[in-house]
Amino acid sequence: MLKKLFLGTVATCMMISSAYAARTITFGMQNNEASNLYKGVMQLNETLKEVSGGELELKVFPGSQLGDFKAMVAQLQAGELDMALTGYPDMSYIIPELKLIGAPYVVSDYDHLMDLIHGPFGQKMDDAFLMNDVKVIDVWYYGTRQTTSNRPINSLEDMKGLRLRTPNVPFLIAYAKNTGASPSPVAFQEVYLALQTNQVDGEENPLNTIEEMKFYEVQKYIALTNHFVASEAVQVSLKTWNSLSEKEQGWLLKASEAGRKVNNDLTYKAEAELIDKFKGLGITITKPDTAPFQAAMEPYYKELEAEFGESSVTSLMKK
Repeated sequence: MLKKLFLGTVATCMMISSAYAARTITFGMQNNEASNLYKGVMQLNETLKEVSGGELELKVFPGSQLGDFKAMVAQLQAGELDMALTGYPDMSYIIPELKLIGAPYVVSDYDHLMDLIHGPFGQKMDDAFLMNDVKVIDVWYYGTRQTTSNRPINSLEDMKGLRLRTPNVPFLIAYAKNTGASPSPVAFQEVYLALQTNQVDGEENPLNTIEEMKFYEVQKYIALTNHFVASEAVQVSLKTWNSLSEKEQGWLLKASEAGRKVNNDLTYKAEAELIDKFKGLGITITKPDTAPFQAAMEPYYKELEAEFGESSVTSLMKK
């Protein structure tokens, strides 16, 4: 009897110890399970469990289950959500200066973006995030945004009057306005239906997103406008970050690096292959001269420099 009682007590203690040893970190994202970002997050989770010896793991909520990116950021700030993956410059709604690197054609590629993030500008943004109760631990490549439509875009003139779906972020709305299109903000999960029902004539997203969300099924043309280098910030609630030990923070940083590699490699590979895939599906690919598109953004650049200071835009452009 005593032996049974002893063994039962040991088993109970082991269960309690195991429960306390494992910590589940909640993670929200807008993208679905078909996305490269989701695959990157899955690698982040696997690496996190591995390096932590099972002490830390993620519970992931993809496909906007927790709301759009603004809703998830509010949850981070309140400490109700541990981590989220949202557009880095999209965070300009709480950190206005991020509009500078969100402005179309300011950032030329992902390497250029990372140079800026690892420099004085990025440090200033990190401090601003912390002031908003969020810690950014990494920035992943999401792809370069292109423009899809139900009519061909061979030049800047073809943008005139196009009802273009954009996210509700200032610099992408500015892209539509300054190129002559009519911006129509539509929630991400509603874009397919909006295109299918001709509520809008086109949208703009990276090629991999156009594939993942099957926008190619309801659009006939893709113009390689290359107007914006999209990126996703791996964000941690400051409350969560401060609750982690230095060792645990290190585990999370290492895991995010592994996730970034998987996501970035898949995204670069997809961008190299998708043009041919879309052509094979009957989509017409056009390559308009982007110089007039960039020139059309000058009034927006001037607006930003009036707000943030002379040369605040041009100083960020690759020389």
